[in-house]
Amino acid sequence: MLQQVNGHSCGSDAQSPASLREDLQEFLGGEAPLHQLDDLTKVNPVTLETVLRCLQARYMADLFYTNAGCTLVALNPFKPIPQLYTPELMRDYHAALQPQKLKPHIFTVGEQTYRNVKSLIEPVNQSIVVSGESGAGKTWTSRCLMKFYAVVATSPTSGENYKIAERIEQRILNSNPVMEAFGNACTLRNNNSSRFGKFIQLQLNRAQQMTGAAVQTYLLEKTRVACQASSERNFHIFYQICKGASEEERLQWHLPEGATFSWLPNPERTLEEDCFEVTREAMLHLGIDTPSQNNIFKVLAGLLHLGNIWFADSEDEAQPCQLMDDAKCSVRTSASLLQLPVDLLLETLRIRTIRAGKQQQQVFRKPCSRAECDTRRDCLAKLVYARLFDWLVSVINSSICADPNSWTAFIGLLDVYGFESFPDNSLEQLCINYANEKLQQHFVAHYLRAQQEEYAVEGLEWSFVNYQDNQTCLNLIEGSPVSICSLINEECRLNRPSSAAQLQTRIESALAGSPCLGHSKLSREPSFIVVHFAGPVQYHTAGLVEKNKDPVPLELTELLQQSQDPLLIALFPTNPKEKTQEEPSIQGRAPVLTVVSKFKASLEQLLQVLHSTTPHYIRCIKPNSQSQPQTFIQEEVLSQLEACGLVETIHISAAGFPIRVSHQNFVERYALLRRLHPRTSSGLHSPYPTKGPAASALASSVSREAQGS
Repeated sequence: MLQQVNGHSCGSDAQSPASLREDLQEFLGGEAPLHQLDDLTKVNPVTLETVLRCLQARYMADLFYTNAGCTLVALNPFKPIPQLYTPELMRDYHAALQPQKLKPHIFTVGEQTYRNVKSLIEPVNQSIVVSGESGAGKTWTSRCLMKFYAVVATSPTSGENYKIAERIEQRILNSNPVMEAFGNACTLRNNNSSRFGKFIQLQLNRAQQMTGAAVQTYLLEKTRVACQASSERNFHIFYQICKGASEEERLQWHLPEGATFSWLPNPERTLEEDCFEVTREAMLHLGIDTPSQNNIFKVLAGLLHLGNIWFADSEDEAQPCQLMDDAKCSVRTSASLLQLPVDLLLETLRIRTIRAGKQQQQVFRKPCSRAECDTRRDCLAKLVYARLFDWLVSVINSSICADPNSWTAFIGLLDVYGFESFPDNSLEQLCINYANEKLQQHFVAHYLRAQQEEYAVEGLEWSFVNYQDNQTCLNLIEGSPVSICSLINEECRLNRPSSAAQLQTRIESALAGSPCLGHSKLSREPSFIVVHFAGPVQYHTAGLVEKNKDPVPLELTELLQQSQDPLLIALFPTNPKEKTQEEPSIQGRAPVLTVVSKFKASLEQLLQVLHSTTPHYIRCIKPNSQSQPQTFIQEEVLSQLEACGLVETIHISAAGFPIRVSHQNFVERYALLRRLHPRTSSGLHSPYPTKGPAASALASSVSREAQGS
């Protein structure tokens, strides 16, 4: 009676004839059925077609994780599978002598990183890069990995130490629902799309116990507060407070049943993420008490009412725009919730201040056009929400971050927005796809290129595997001396109105030689096309420069400093310690820091961290764009496989050396075997390879023999 075949427990129950034939075929040396191939290096031959067929067979058999050499491929099941993520299963992977021999799982990657930290082999710090398109399951994967570390990296001892560890674990897990409520939204491709990037640093002490964590965020899509594409929604938190508030809270926050808000589209849709109580409880665990929570939600309600303020064109340009009839009540309500004087709020939205002269001593006041009033209203909401989000991140970090002296190593989880291509793409999508290009380059440089070059340096017989290098695209976006980023930044520095058509012309003429730059002749609006590693994307140039400037009129900040609300007082101090971008710079020049330049700098810092760690890769794949279970659309999956260079990865993994140990670490670890060998103990030349993959292969062999005995 067979107890286990290919990692699948068979038990004592009778097997079906088809199952018996499959097991017998594999036992006799024939090819195993595709769904049983848990590593794509076993597919024969390795082509896009065979890899696609294998993934499809496994997906239809409810096998959602497959190894691809150094990478784990994770297919989004689009349905709950609680038995796949239980604490018991986490402990099974943690306790296994060889976790890699169990079924492929994100827990395998989690356990490998954890054991790498324990082994102290440089670089000790680990990172897991979770990549994939929007809706592929990156956020869920990161969430499950955090739960895994919370289970396996917590001290089992009793007493006060255990209570402290348990509290840290709970706070780290509770940071997820809060950040998702305030930073995620429903988009065309994903009901729970992260509209910001985050790098979570899980901090471990010398005993490999989790003592804390730190969160670094990137590029919150704050424009979503005031502008949502058709069929998309605002951030989850707005829907949570409108659907989950009690009757008393509705009265306090002026959110009556059936109220409509311009900035709250598609409120009739009910999502799993619309769970207000989960967010409130998580905030409570993070140290945000009930009065502080109510203060936050009151300010958010004030922003919703701010979005209902609409202006009419003024017949006299010298007079401020008039309010639409329906907007008068919204102004009073918004001012009340934000604890601002109504007259001051209206004046700031409708009249702009112009400073002139050498020291900007001359002040002029000019009524705004209707479009300018709308822009100032939107800018006010984005400013408040961005400050609130940053404040929440700082609160989370102060709650979960460990003392610098209490931890010695970390495991980093990178959950960054996936590659995006919408009908209307602007600066947000350009930055998001730029980040994906940089991460793809990191993968190419670390694995596809570096491993092959090392084999050649060590004199091993090796035929180079061709792969798609995206350096040309990165040169187009960020290269020197001229690139898309530099041209957009230059437009921001020029003291002139920005023209969408002129920007398109500049980009096309200055970068005409790049094979990654295209142009759509059918487009009616000024735009340019970038051929990314994941596919071409058309970016509209209208409004792109203004978004990059991200101008915040000084009077908006001064208005918020007049608020009597405790939260807004904390977010907008009258004497800020640091000079902010919305303050005027010397002699009235435009601020040096643009959105693109700040994002580029933070991205470089992130990559420096990644380069200093041992990286691991999880490629999340979206089987279909409709988020339907048991639906595998080959064309959609094929484009994702081509984009991430998975076949090239499999070729290199299959032909290369998967275990890599330095000569020094190898000798130290197997010193006993070295002393026992007669030739090495007598000082003669060692028969063992002394460095590189060959030594790694021997170490792997010795390790397997030791574990087998």
